[in-house]
Amino acid sequence: MNKATRAAATVLLACALALPAATLPASATTTPPPVPSVAAALRAPAPAALPTTSAPLELPAPTGRFAVGAGDLHLVDHSRPDPWVPTADGRELMATLHYPATLHYPAARRTGGTPAPYATEDESRLLLTGVGEVDPAGIRDLAAMNTYSVKDARPAPGRHPLVVLSPGFGMPRFTLTALAVDLASRGYVVASVDHAYETSGTSVPGGRVLAPCVACELLATGRVEGADVTAARAADVRFLLDRLTGPHAVQPYAHLIDRDRIGMAGHSIGGASAEAAMLKDRRIDAGANMDGSFWDALPAGGLGGRPFLFLGADDTHFPGGGDTSWDTTWRALGGRKYWLTVAGADHMTFTDAPVLLRHFGVPSDAVIPDGRALAVTRAYVAAFFDRELRGTPQPLLDGPSPLHPEVRFHTP
Repeated sequence: MNKATRAAATVLLACALALPAATLPASATTTPPPVPSVAAALRAPAPAALPTTSAPLELPAPTGRFAVGAGDLHLVDHSRPDPWVPTADGRELMATLHYPATLHYPAARRTGGTPAPYATEDESRLLLTGVGEVDPAGIRDLAAMNTYSVKDARPAPGRHPLVVLSPGFGMPRFTLTALAVDLASRGYVVASVDHAYETSGTSVPGGRVLAPCVACELLATGRVEGADVTAARAADVRFLLDRLTGPHAVQPYAHLIDRDRIGMAGHSIGGASAEAAMLKDRRIDAGANMDGSFWDALPAGGLGGRPFLFLGADDTHFPGGGDTSWDTTWRALGGRKYWLTVAGADHMTFTDAPVLLRHFGVPSDAVIPDGRALAVTRAYVAAFFDRELRGTPQPLLDGPSPLHPEVRFHTP
């Protein structure tokens, strides 16, 4: 497992890639610590004598009352060129749909249901390939990690709110699986999206794998800016919503979705893309940004009164902190808005990365344990969408809670 450990150390650093200081939005007047480019991170030697763990690689079980089904959706938008690889045949997207199901997960093995994989082996290998050869056992462990969901399970009856999840820059959609599965267990349809050529590698039908993060190198060399990324993702989400809720919607997922209740959340630049997508598409009723800098200036009237959640690391995203794009965006927003920070968190706290880092023995800057990190993220993102899409009371959003003492409320 040592080779997989070393690979995980370097590649997770690459996927955690924040944007270089030269490409920060104008509103971010305080420069954050420099972060290496993808290429530099892959060349960096792994720390010596990293500890390993024999504990199984697993995410915490979902907390809702529904079993969870899962399926993959391959879409190609031929109406626009790919912004990063113009020679590609349109803009290609992969999405994983998690949804409430009638099949109880433990029964899946007894009744022939197939557990949904965490990732393909190709995607796992690309995520873990950093230095030298990768231990095949590490690849298999990652690909087969328990997602507590059953492939193509029978959906639960009724229509459910839709939440779109957009991952951080350079990160694959499956790194938001813990949040996606938990939301689905609470009665949401969740579409986690891989934006082509912006991840560590995406498997598509036909045995193809899209090239790893072409956009990362374009951004690192200054040929594109962060706002170009959020614009591309906003167009991706608009196309996805057309295919999930429009007149020619893709089945079987379209009949599960309540078209009048749609939210979007994302990590890092995926969170900034939630704001960008809301600016372009009125169908999105509520948005959440998990620890990402904002790139798009809001017009007068903000998001038209639609609610928005800020959820970030306490050391950089407090009011007046290192990322002042949050202050600027907060002032421009109307309607209900929430600014929460998590003590002891780092940039990767709001993804599955803490679980992966612990398993592969990779040091982390976060103080909050991985189990608590996921519990906090799940609780507050679900509370936000429960209040704003379902209209159910959520005392958790009214102020500090003894259940989650790490969370701080801000009203600048």
